Amino acid sequence: MTIMTTADAIIKWSIAQKVLIDDQVVPYFPATFAIFGHGNALSIGQALSNESKNMTTYRGQTEEGMALAAVAYAKAMRRQQVGIVTTSIGPGATNVITAAAVAMANRLPLLILVGDAFQSRNPDPVLQQVEHFDQPSITVNDAFRPVVRYWDRITSPSQILTSLPQALSTMLDPATCGPVCIALPQDIQAESFDFPDEFFEEKIVKIPRPRADSSELAMAATLIAKAKTPIIVAGGGIHYSLAEKELSEFASTFSIPVVETMAGKSSLVWNDPALVGPLGVTGSDPVNQLVDESDLIIAIGTRLQDFTTGSWTLFGNKKIIAINTARFDAIKRHGVPVVADAKAALVELRGLLTSTDRTSWMARASELKTLFINLRSDRSKISSDLPTYAQVVVATNEAARTEDYVLTAAGGLPGELNNNWLSKSVASFDCEYGFSCMGYEISGTWGAAIAQNDMKKSGRVIGLTGDGSYMMLNSDIYSAVLHKHPLTLIVCDNGGYAVISRLQTGNGADSFRTMITETPGAARVDFVSHARSMGAKSIKVNSIAELSEKITENQNSNEVVVIVIETAPTIWTEGGAFWEVANPQVSKKSAVNEARKAVERAKENQRIY
Repeated sequence: MTIMTTADAIIKWSIAQKVLIDDQVVPYFPATFAIFGHGNALSIGQALSNESKNMTTYRGQTEEGMALAAVAYAKAMRRQQVGIVTTSIGPGATNVITAAAVAMANRLPLLILVGDAFQSRNPDPVLQQVEHFDQPSITVNDAFRPVVRYWDRITSPSQILTSLPQALSTMLDPATCGPVCIALPQDIQAESFDFPDEFFEEKIVKIPRPRADSSELAMAATLIAKAKTPIIVAGGGIHYSLAEKELSEFASTFSIPVVETMAGKSSLVWNDPALVGPLGVTGSDPVNQLVDESDLIIAIGTRLQDFTTGSWTLFGNKKIIAINTARFDAIKRHGVPVVADAKAALVELRGLLTSTDRTSWMARASELKTLFINLRSDRSKISSDLPTYAQVVVATNEAARTEDYVLTAAGGLPGELNNNWLSKSVASFDCEYGFSCMGYEISGTWGAAIAQNDMKKSGRVIGLTGDGSYMMLNSDIYSAVLHKHPLTLIVCDNGGYAVISRLQTGNGADSFRTMITETPGAARVDFVSHARSMGAKSIKVNSIAELSEKITENQNSNEVVVIVIETAPTIWTEGGAFWEVANPQVSKKSAVNEARKAVERAKENQRIY
């Protein structure tokens, strides 16, 4: 038994959790992202300081930003290692709620340790405490409940003996994986307790690979064997299962084309014979045509979000086999569930199937893939006054090396990268499109750069962001500079929230309060000077050729490199599937009424069961 504070015990326990990666025992919680205030500095902060040789602590600039970096870190690590986030009470804590929601939507692990009001209530109301007149036990940390998988408030030091293992189990289980919030009252953090030494013994944790029920496998195998034109929809679960090799082999053996979701992109390299391209709202027309011609959907590791399903108009009434660790996802829209780890399920299904001659179907898939590639080539040659997003993406893609990692999140860039980025290696693409959080681009690029460094990979992380997301959250440029994490950030300045302007005008409305040009004489932000003021190497380029040159020139730079390019605000990659948005049922504008009619026509093909 050892007497120590609750805070010391939490950090000591965290350090004791290890995981086996590539035959190496490494920390499951390798780093903490921290902003210290009165609610966590003196206890959790001191505990981290005392263990600084055993756990790295990064200083964030905003709580949301550093938590987004931790989320991107976990994603780049394919959920095998997890970041801890610690904040003070009040606004420091609530600033993390958005990042927790990002982790929740994307099924990514994150351990959040937030300061809380005093359990004793003796000094109430303390600085930054919000009081509830009729429920004194509620604090702002209760606001985390809807956006985490596991939530607890520690009211006695002994409670961490059961709470922390439960939290760990939640993050390790692929079916429940998500963020955890542990609220820590300040006096409880500081309180001492006689903890059992066994609690701090090194433990090698394991991420389970659940196997499917034999009857579920048999039903799936029967459907696959009978199908003439099946497709595989590869989701993010392929990455977390480390199942890229098994996917490629399965698709090749049984002649089944593969299409990718946003989260599943880079499940296969672009020139894998089985891969066709991206489907859905931000997908390509030729790929969606293949989906339309298919007779069976094999969805692997995807939660079947509206951008994947075309708001459920893309799949029609086709049979869906859903392979997923979460039964919640596996039974969506009356799917045939295979509740299992993706790699395990693919291996076991191979044993139940025999090779099937689908030569003509694979030829059709190859034909449509060629159309998809040709469309990309055509977009890169468009003539315009300013470079287009597509041209920026293609140029960046061609300049990037096989070992590089690309990241984006919100606005117009997800669709542009989905259509125009050809993955040169597996697990090399991160587009946060589960929560589509503006600001993830810069913070996430920092987090992914930390992961690249921890994995000792030679590649560089390249983040792409629009001017809107840059303005929303940019201070982790300085975090990367401060902690010496080289990366490249490409800022596409199209003068506002241009993709939302497109959404407005494309649905019969006027562009309203989205573009800077709506305000006569408005100043334009000098992104080059702004990034330089935070210590970045900042470059303005005026052409695609210059962009390519600067990306290549800085591939081995030890600096944080920010490249700014002005881009066309109204030229976008066309195509995709129907997306249901809330068009008004009645309007004084005839164009809005026509847009509503178009929605109602599209919804006639919407699958509701």
